[in-house]
Amino acid sequence: MTTAGAQTPSLRELAEQSNAWPFEEARKIVARLKKAPKNAPKNEVIFETGYGPSGLPHIGTFGEVARTTMVQHAFRVLTSDAIKTRLISFSDDMDGLRKVPDNVPNRDMMAAHLGKPLTRVPDPFSNEHPSFGAANNARLRTFLDRFGFDYEFASSTDYYCSGRFDETLLRMLAAYDRVMAIILPTLGPERRATYSPFLPISPRTGVVLQVPMIERNVAHGTVVYIDPDTGEKVETAVTGGRVKCQWKADWALRWVALGIDYEMAGKDLIDSVKLSGEICRALGANPPEGFNYELFLDEQGQKISKSKGNGLTIDEWLRYASPESLSLFMYRDPKAAKRLYFDVIPRHVDDYQQYLEAYQRQDDKQKLANPVWHIHAGKPPKPDMPIAFAMLLTLVSSSNAENAETLWGFIGRYRPGVTPQTHPNLDALVGYAIHYYRDFVLPTKRFREPTDVERAALTDLRDALSQLPAHASAEEIQDVVYEIGRREPFLDRSGKGKTKDGKPGVSLEWFNMLYQVLLGQEKGPRFGSFAAVYGLENTVEMIDGALARSA
Repeated sequence: MTTAGAQTPSLRELAEQSNAWPFEEARKIVARLKKAPKNAPKNEVIFETGYGPSGLPHIGTFGEVARTTMVQHAFRVLTSDAIKTRLISFSDDMDGLRKVPDNVPNRDMMAAHLGKPLTRVPDPFSNEHPSFGAANNARLRTFLDRFGFDYEFASSTDYYCSGRFDETLLRMLAAYDRVMAIILPTLGPERRATYSPFLPISPRTGVVLQVPMIERNVAHGTVVYIDPDTGEKVETAVTGGRVKCQWKADWALRWVALGIDYEMAGKDLIDSVKLSGEICRALGANPPEGFNYELFLDEQGQKISKSKGNGLTIDEWLRYASPESLSLFMYRDPKAAKRLYFDVIPRHVDDYQQYLEAYQRQDDKQKLANPVWHIHAGKPPKPDMPIAFAMLLTLVSSSNAENAETLWGFIGRYRPGVTPQTHPNLDALVGYAIHYYRDFVLPTKRFREPTDVERAALTDLRDALSQLPAHASAEEIQDVVYEIGRREPFLDRSGKGKTKDGKPGVSLEWFNMLYQVLLGQEKGPRFGSFAAVYGLENTVEMIDGALARSA
């Protein structure tokens, strides 16, 4: 470690002291490696994320991969890339279909296959994939590839049926009594009577059976159960894809068989993580490091569910905003419950740009705490967004723009030389703004009539703006807006908003009124900046229109 004043701390030294949560998580893995036996040092660290393809992939699925990737990169920095790392995205596609999702076609067809592994349920969407599980796996991989994640996809069906889990399954059979002793106390009497860590796949119906094991033969690697339909005894090997494990035992099985060092999980799985960890130890291995993140909630405050299809889908977010804004949403406060709905999008789009701009001014220590460092694996791009997303939304709303050309007309006048060719990211943002306005702002747009006092203030504002030169700056316009608003009932009585020359401040009610009356929305960007982009003549006409509507 360098001493104060000796030299600039290295990236690794700064990372060792950073409070950014990916580094805090990565330090757990470093500590884990130090505890490894000296005669068997670990030369590879494996990260895992899980996906249950019983429903369509949703943003929560992406969030787990994005966050794990951030921890993986933080670990590489802490170890100077001296240890190889891999990220496995594991699909639990051998699970039985418990219910038909609400958001898929051909539901009656799927109902005929209830209980079968997801990879034996026909694809309800098309004939493109051999099964429902395969179709959802393809959707997940397409999305992860689109974001450029470096991962290895793994299928539960492939691993069970190919024999890659066989050795650990035999260990599970040998430790059967210990596994039962871990799980049974957590179950109710009825479930306890039928529980087994092994779920046989019926050779007769193909259904995943939840039946008790009446005999076990560790030497032969088999179990015996009663077929629930025929009443006959059935002996089956636990290897070769003839059984799969119950959820908590299955998680431990993966950790042991794949040598997983790190996996995070939702807060709703805290107990499952603990129990799977105990099973992992019963199999002679240490459970991975990780943490429990809070759940995403829909607009009603309910947990997002793949099968219900509530909340936002991946494609919906990307219709209205950039992938980077979604990554920022995932980075922020992973241990705090957050609403994942359309109204969170605009703030994250603009906040991402603000973090990019701040990054250019920060020292190395501050940069490691900046979300964009983690979003872009230590190499964030330079900011090139001359107009904020909130501003674009207000421009669309004020002009009722139906195409990008109209918006670019305003932008080109405000920022000469800025074009779709010179700023392709801004061009994409223009498209996002138009989509967002059409789908969410326009349907809820409601103009309110001004009071007599407000009409007088708007008239004075209109007259004052008319006196400004056509190319007045945003600051000059904002000064006029403040001056007109410095009257009752818009004065700020808190005393916090006083100007340097002692003039009283202006309350938010003044600016809220401007947006409610002029634009039919509750809030907006800084009014002086908006008027500068929109144009003073257009702004005056907009005020005239509002006064005429309420005359």
